[in-house]
Amino acid sequence: MPPRAWRRAFPQATLAAIEAAIRASETRHGGEIRFVIENSLAPGQVWRGMRGRERALDVFSRLRVWDTEHNSGVLIYLLLADHDIEIVADRGIAARGEQGAWEQVAQTMEAAFRAGEFERGALAGIGRVSDLLAAHFPPTGNNPDELANRPVILGR
Repeated sequence: MPPRAWRRAFPQATLAAIEAAIRASETRHGGEIRFVIENSLAPGQVWRGMRGRERALDVFSRLRVWDTEHNSGVLIYLLLADHDIEIVADRGIAARGEQGAWEQVAQTMEAAFRAGEFERGALAGIGRVSDLLAAHFPPTGNNPDELANRPVILGR
């Protein structure tokens, strides 16, 4: 996959829309959302047999999505080359939810992405994650924005 293929799917206007959706979402619940786009894995990662889920867990750790006061971080990770979406929820959320709900969010996003509708798919995914978080983590009086809302592009 060309190194900058992500720009066609996620131009600056789409990245700004994702950032705004995350910011608005986090007023509805006590969770924190990070959205990460990676064009493709590095050759060494592929050679070692790394898959999307393993990479998502690595990114979850490296970006410190786990480092929130209530263990309420969620990573939405998109590996463009493999058409793979992985959602990783921190232990505070995973203890209250079911894995099937996260898989349904990923499937909704994948369907939109297959149709070439990346912005719609990303925003639908963020909206559904927000709904799940609102059900399990309603906002409290003190609801700081602990993680950056801007999407992260890996391997630019």
